[in-house]
Amino acid sequence: MDLLSDILDTLALRGQFYFRTCFNSPWSIAVPEYPDAIRFHYAVQGECFVRAGDGAALHLRQGDLMLVPAGAAHIISDTPDRKPAALENVMQDTGYDGGGVFIVGEGCEDKATQLMCGHFSFAEGGNHPLLRYLPPILHLSARMRTNAFWLDEALRLMARQMAADTPGTDAVIRRMSEIIFIETVRCCAQQSAELARLMDALTDPKIARAILAMHRDAASPWTVERLASQAAMSRSRFAERFQELVGTGPLTYLAEWRLQMARSLLRDQRISVQEVAGRIGYQSPAAFTRAFNNMFGESPTRFRDRIAA
Repeated sequence: MDLLSDILDTLALRGQFYFRTCFNSPWSIAVPEYPDAIRFHYAVQGECFVRAGDGAALHLRQGDLMLVPAGAAHIISDTPDRKPAALENVMQDTGYDGGGVFIVGEGCEDKATQLMCGHFSFAEGGNHPLLRYLPPILHLSARMRTNAFWLDEALRLMARQMAADTPGTDAVIRRMSEIIFIETVRCCAQQSAELARLMDALTDPKIARAILAMHRDAASPWTVERLASQAAMSRSRFAERFQELVGTGPLTYLAEWRLQMARSLLRDQRISVQEVAGRIGYQSPAAFTRAFNNMFGESPTRFRDRIAA
C-alpha cells in the first residue's frame, strides 16, 4: 500500500479544470474565497503576480505552477500592486460564460498571459495533517520541474491538451491535474516545515510501518506499545518520533483516520452504520456515533441522509 495514495483516495481527491485565459495588460482580478478547495494556476505563456492575504506578491513566470490551499481569496495581476476587480464582475463584463477561453483585453495575442486555472477538491469534511500542513501558497518554478520528470511531463501534456481543445480535453486535464497535485506536494514539501516532516514520516522506514499498519487494519485495538512494536522501536522513542514527524500522537492520528475512513465508507449506501463502526474499530454503534458527532457535528445517519439527498 502506498500511504500517500491511500490518504488521497480516502479524502477523495478530485481535480477540476475551470478555465484557460488570455489576459492582456492592464489586468488584475480578485479571486474569491472557495472553502474546501485548493486552487491552481499554471502559466502556459507570459507571466503574472499572485497575492494571497497580506503576503508579498509572488512572481509566476512561464512554466511555473502555483497552488493556493484552503480556498484562500487571492489576487492575480499583471503587476504586483494593481488594484483588482472582482472575478465575477470581470467575467460579466467580458461575457465569459464558462466555455472556451476567458479573454481580457484584445484577443489572444502572443504577449497575452495564458493560464490554466482549476482547483483540487476533497470530500466534504476531509481532514488530515497533509492538508493542514500545506503552506498558504505552493510555488513550483519551471527550474524545479527539471528534477521532477513525471510532473514536468504531466504539465506539458496538460498544456498540449488545452491548446488542442479536442473532445475529452477537460476529462484528460482533470485526471492529469490529480497527478500534478501529488507530484507538486512531493516537490514543494520543503516550503512548509510541518509538511516536510510529514512527508518524511510517510517514507521513514520505522514510522511509516506503524502508519501503514493503522491504515491496513484500522479496526485493530492498537495501543502505543503495539504500534511501537510494528516500528521496531521502544514505546517512548516511537511516541516521541511520531509526534515530531506527524505533529500528533499516534492514537490521535488513529482516531482521526478511523473517522475519515468512516465518512468514506458511509457514502456506500449498502453498508450499515453498524458495519461501518465495526470496520473502523468501534465495539458499539453508539460509541461510534458519539465520536463521529464530536468531530463532524452530525451523526453518521444524518451525514448519510444528507449526501444521499
